[in-house]
Amino acid sequence: MALELIVEGIDAGYGAVRALHGFSLSIREKETVALLGTNGNGKSTLMKCVMGMVRPTQGRIVLTLDGKAFDLTKLSTEEIVNLGVALVPEGRRLFPKLTVEENLLLGAFRPKARPDIAKNLSLCYETFEVLKERRRQLAGSMSGGQQQMLAIARALMSSPRLLLVDEPSVGLSPLLVSNTVTMIKQLKERHGLTVLMAEQNFHQAIRIADRGYIIVHGEIVFEGKSVAELENNPLVKNYYLGTS
Repeated sequence: MALELIVEGIDAGYGAVRALHGFSLSIREKETVALLGTNGNGKSTLMKCVMGMVRPTQGRIVLTLDGKAFDLTKLSTEEIVNLGVALVPEGRRLFPKLTVEENLLLGAFRPKARPDIAKNLSLCYETFEVLKERRRQLAGSMSGGQQQMLAIARALMSSPRLLLVDEPSVGLSPLLVSNTVTMIKQLKERHGLTVLMAEQNFHQAIRIADRGYIIVHGEIVFEGKSVAELENNPLVKNYYLGTS
């Protein structure tokens, strides 16, 4: 297997506050895995742990690429990005006083992505036509949906192999959420990406997920090996589908 991410038994948090407790999951090449949970249950903390932005106090995070294993808990965020891991953060985190194109070019900082800047820029503009139209516009002056497109496109500029998407539905209308999730699916299929998506919108997440996990208070309480298993789980019926 050319790519595999294994998160095993990690504890992590902020000072005295623990956000993850013995957390484990795995994702294999070209899968889309959904991490489902309401706000405050640790989804973003997990993403930050994978990116080296938060250090687990125990456990391991191992990314295997083409037969070589990397312990992400011992690497800097820059080193992890250089392995081909990209994050679309919750809240988008753009540079509001830079133009659309300047934000995109910042996404191509990774050395392996620099030779493909022209190709990736063309891809982003082809996929998100509004970004091409507004390439000279300041990112902070765009709508929420356009900013979400830009955040995804910026991640694509790094030529990632593993794409982490944190809460793409936050702050968007239902129609824009649906469009954004559809774009993630299309990009994944077109470029053979592996996608880990943290999301509280169950209905949108299962549209593109191959399987998923439910997180409650920093722990995995259910692993669905298929979308059908997730839909039939009592937790999902109670908290997401409104049925018992």
